[in-house]
Amino acid sequence: MTHQATGREIRWLTDAGLRPTRQRMALATMLVGDGQHRHVTAESLFAEAQMRGERVSLATVYNTLRAFCDAGLIQEVTVDGSKSYFDTNTHDHPHFFWEDENRLTDAPSDQLQIAQLPQAPEGAEIASVDVVIRLRRKS
Repeated sequence: MTHQATGREIRWLTDAGLRPTRQRMALATMLVGDGQHRHVTAESLFAEAQMRGERVSLATVYNTLRAFCDAGLIQEVTVDGSKSYFDTNTHDHPHFFWEDENRLTDAPSDQLQIAQLPQAPEGAEIASVDVVIRLRRKS
C-alpha cells in the first residue's frame, strides 16, 4: 500500500544532494508529497509509515530525518530538551507548542518582534534563535 511519488520528492532529495533510496522516497512522500508543511516526530512519522505499509524501521526513520536535517531539507525543533520535532518549513519562524496535545504548529511570524538579542560571549557567535511559545488550554 505504498503511495506513488509525485516527482516533487525526487527533486527535493536530489537538489539537496541526497540519493533517492526507497526509504528516503517513502519518507519524503509523507513529508512533502502534498506540498504542505508538516511538523512530525520520528515516532509519528514511523507510525504513519507503518499505517501506509512501508517497510522501514524506527532507526531508519531517525537516521533519515537526521540526514534530511544535515542536508537542510528540514529543521529540528527541540521542546523540553528531549523531544524533537522536525519541520519541513526551513525558514525562520516561531512555533506554538500545545502542551496538552504534545503538538507543534507554526506561529504567525508577522506578530513576533524581537528588539534585541544579548551579545554572544567572547569567542562565540549566535547560530540561531528558536522561539517556541508554550500553550495550554484555558481551564
